[in-house]
Amino acid sequence: MTKTLILCDCLGSQSIDVDAISKATGLACSRVHNNLCGDEINLAAKGIEAGEALIACQQERQKFEELSEELQADLPAFVDIRDRAGWGEGNVTPKMAALAAEATLPALTRQMGGSIDILSEGTCLLIAGPKGHEAVLQAAADLCDVLAVTVLLPQGGEIPTDRRFDCVVGQLQHASGALGGFSLQIDALQEVRLGGRGAFELTDPLDGAASHCDIIIDFRGPPALFPAPEKRDGYLRADARHVPSVAKAVLTASKMIGTFEKPLYVRLEESLCAHSRAEKPACSNCLNVCPTGAILSAGEHVTIDPMICAGCGSCAAVCPSGAISYDAPSIDILFRRINTLAEIFSKAGGENPRLLVHDGDAGAEMISLAARFGRGLPGSVVPLEVNGLAGFGHAEILAALACGFAEVNILTFPTSETDVIDEQINLAKALGGLDTVHRLQPTDPEALCDMLYSGTAVEIACAPILPIGSRRQVARLAAKALQPEANVLNLPIGAPYGAVLIDTEACSLCLACVSLCPSGALGDNEDLPQLRFQEDACLQCGLCSNICPEKAISLKPQMDLTDQAFTQKVLHEEEPFACIECGSLFGVKSTVEKITEKLAGNHAMFANPAASKMIQMCDNCRIQAQYHSTDNPFQGDARPRVRTTEDYLSKRRDH
Repeated sequence: MTKTLILCDCLGSQSIDVDAISKATGLACSRVHNNLCGDEINLAAKGIEAGEALIACQQERQKFEELSEELQADLPAFVDIRDRAGWGEGNVTPKMAALAAEATLPALTRQMGGSIDILSEGTCLLIAGPKGHEAVLQAAADLCDVLAVTVLLPQGGEIPTDRRFDCVVGQLQHASGALGGFSLQIDALQEVRLGGRGAFELTDPLDGAASHCDIIIDFRGPPALFPAPEKRDGYLRADARHVPSVAKAVLTASKMIGTFEKPLYVRLEESLCAHSRAEKPACSNCLNVCPTGAILSAGEHVTIDPMICAGCGSCAAVCPSGAISYDAPSIDILFRRINTLAEIFSKAGGENPRLLVHDGDAGAEMISLAARFGRGLPGSVVPLEVNGLAGFGHAEILAALACGFAEVNILTFPTSETDVIDEQINLAKALGGLDTVHRLQPTDPEALCDMLYSGTAVEIACAPILPIGSRRQVARLAAKALQPEANVLNLPIGAPYGAVLIDTEACSLCLACVSLCPSGALGDNEDLPQLRFQEDACLQCGLCSNICPEKAISLKPQMDLTDQAFTQKVLHEEEPFACIECGSLFGVKSTVEKITEKLAGNHAMFANPAASKMIQMCDNCRIQAQYHSTDNPFQGDARPRVRTTEDYLSKRRDH
């Protein structure tokens, strides 16, 4: 059943071309209402009861959802064509159509790949700093009726007589975990000794005390207990001298009790991970960029702690093998959204669209404020909301440019993972050969409008492609479409695409690199001493160069856009050695000759000519020669004669 787009011009504040939107999207559209959330709410009710409703309003989403519950009808879908399109300048109809079409994608109904339950029983630790104890104790008093509160005071802190919450004295040495599962280590711990008159006494100090809690409120100021503290669930910070920040922390902590659903943002395929082999290091891209420290080494692959992962997407953007993929939603859904926006925008008569990628928090709010109080987004700027901003990497940028977007802008804020985003932008520019990718970090909505309206007009760079496949496949397809005349593209250091270079003078063809290559990019030949290489499969993980005993391997970041990248080519080969006994080929001639020259007559085991000849024999002949040699170290005494009946009878006669 086709969805029905229910439209409203929001008290005449925007102009909507119903026919153009319906023609471009194939949606059945209602007439344009004037006050759907107010005077015409009964018309909204009829549309919801009819089913398959798509309401073009996000501001009053809660009201329409409550209405559908009252009517016992299916929840409608929603799309914002007012703040993101209608309240902008220029021809906004193509963008309205594109946003409406994107909202109908069935894949968008599954935003998260999975989740786990987190249980918080409400045990809360308040960590006091050197000053402002009164504010900390007041916060404890405010929370103690809701949570099980303990205050950690520094040495010299005055112990209150309020027994509704506990107080201890000590120094926090280490903390780990997240909401519902913090682990703590405290030195010089002193607990209150209850009873007696006057001030409470304390127990003797104890080092290495271990404890657990569900929530932490840190009043100490910088540095924070954890990296990227704003992304650590259950960890709150407040300035004891700033009343609003204390009040906010208390209010937030009071709600952190019960069972919560934690999304599983990323998916890990351990078999694809190129982190390590044979205890030799290789790719550590994800460990280097994870802001929360959720990724750790686990031998030949990494492991991700879902309790700590905040879903920024940095790991998925830099993973060369696809072992880590963003699953909130998955990459194929994101490619489909990008393609739909570009395709419907063009179908509705729009030209040279520009993509604005933003998150659902600060980015969405800035766009809304820019529309309500400023000029809004230009008609050519199409917003795309993503869950993990840093996860919008070079493959996604290239896909957007090759799908029909003339420009890609990524809206960031001081809390964004800008290092990862900048690195991915540079890689996308190198692969696409375009300077139409920008990171915007405006200070306010007005500055955002100025940036978007002051840009130089650009045109789409190629005929649109259909982005299908893995991130690596789409990146290659897009690069080829954007630079059709190029053969080999030079890329920045650290790029996940490239070639392997061999110093043929140093390489002994030991093939240690072949046996450990995690992607199969390096191969051998069973019949000849050869080292083969397929560039398309190379991850540039560096394992081959780390494992090479002769240090003969180096990496060259590049992308070969020709078909040669899909075929194996010989990097190094030598003449095989012929066994001096049977003539069968084995080993490398230069290596065998070099070993013979070094060992024959110079080593105790190869002092005589017969032993030296064994170096030049194949496996079978060497075993035969070793077995029949007179000085065989494995040779035992002659085998005893088999005993017969006559032996036993003769023994009886002798007795």
